[in-house]
Amino acid sequence: MITIRLDATKPEPMYEQLYQHIRQEITGGGLMAGSRLPSKRQLAAHLHCSLNTVQAAYSQLVAEGYLDARPKSGYYVRRLEGVVALDVQSFEFRKAVDNKKEYAYDFSYQGVDQTSFPFSTWRKIARQISTEFESEFLKTGDPQGDPNLRSTISNYLRQARGVYCQPEQIVISSGTELLLLLLIQLFEKDKVFAIESPGYEKLGQIFRSNRAAFVPIALDESGMLPDQLAKSGADVACITPSHQFPTGVIMPVNRRIQLMNWANEKPGRYIIEDDYDSEFRFDGRPIPSLQGIDRAGRVIYLGSFSKSISPSLRISYMVLPPDLVRTYHDRLGFYICPVPGLAQKTLNRFIEDGHFERHLNRMRICYKDKRETLVGAVHDDLPNVSVLGANAGLHLVVEARTVRDELDLIRLADQVGVKLYGISSFYSNPVKMRGDPKLLLGFSALEKPEIIAAVKLLKQAWEGADCG
Repeated sequence: MITIRLDATKPEPMYEQLYQHIRQEITGGGLMAGSRLPSKRQLAAHLHCSLNTVQAAYSQLVAEGYLDARPKSGYYVRRLEGVVALDVQSFEFRKAVDNKKEYAYDFSYQGVDQTSFPFSTWRKIARQISTEFESEFLKTGDPQGDPNLRSTISNYLRQARGVYCQPEQIVISSGTELLLLLLIQLFEKDKVFAIESPGYEKLGQIFRSNRAAFVPIALDESGMLPDQLAKSGADVACITPSHQFPTGVIMPVNRRIQLMNWANEKPGRYIIEDDYDSEFRFDGRPIPSLQGIDRAGRVIYLGSFSKSISPSLRISYMVLPPDLVRTYHDRLGFYICPVPGLAQKTLNRFIEDGHFERHLNRMRICYKDKRETLVGAVHDDLPNVSVLGANAGLHLVVEARTVRDELDLIRLADQVGVKLYGISSFYSNPVKMRGDPKLLLGFSALEKPEIIAAVKLLKQAWEGADCG
């Protein structure tokens, strides 16, 4: 007899529950081919359900070929040719065991301050947008992104970053990674990309997973080395000139001109300028973009609101040179912008009404205060540790004068519950670091008391390592 407890409170109808149970018994080998099932009346009485429930389940199983209905005889399990008895349990999804260690303090270079975003303002604008543009939410929208937002971004970039472009040159997407995927498809397959080493660790992963050729190029105190770039055979150079990740180097104008000369020497060469956190420079005026000195249409500018607002917003953009805009329309014009229209229109209003500028001003003060707290704590508690890099961005690099290597320092910090990131992990190829070990310390997601407490734990962990 078939035994199952049918539950009328479940979202699935009871006949569906019975159907699923019998089908699993057949495919799992519990009901063998040729087996006769109970009559509808017998099974209905046994399960305390209606005759219609059993009839509906049997009829569906007959329709799908699991049962034979034989007149005046009953229902029989059909032989399923070519079907192996399945272990149904093996197909159940199980929650993966999370072995990720919990840290008291994490100097992550990702994330933003958790307390300063004007949520009430954002919610108010989102409600207004929902009412004003109700009918537009049923439409696909512009493939390159909301035209008003692209116009607003164009104006903002001109004023804040010295980027000169028209709204038609801007493509909005969901994250910088997706923009890079678009660029890989935009270029010919034989293009070779040059990436900074050390640099953003996802770049190599993105190019490798998309079978795009790339070559790592070393850096000096001014950024990517032009002579190595010239010898590499690369066609497209990916750089972070305004605040190199992870070293924090700001590329001086003479090196920028050298790279622009490299791009202009040969047709088909381009520079991808990733301006990922340029809003946060705490001393002096912001460094103008490389795109602003490009007169030949060789620079592709990438920007994002991940650092200035939130990484979960997932709104990034690129500015294409005019000749690549035409190529984009020809090759990739079929793509639909993946960012929801409500988010785009809300962001546009947030910027237009001046909330974005006010938010940036608050965050510059907030992050400058956090950075100074971190630098002061390092100076006070870790006298053998020096702070490197420019006074900009949401992370800094420290160098420890010690006989220990980078992995030792990370392991010792790990033992007291502090998560650190070694510079060696940002090289494209495994390297044996020479000289004093360097570590990346992000501070944007930590509060000031947490920063002070974390550095004191590092002092405790490193006291015996000749760097505390």
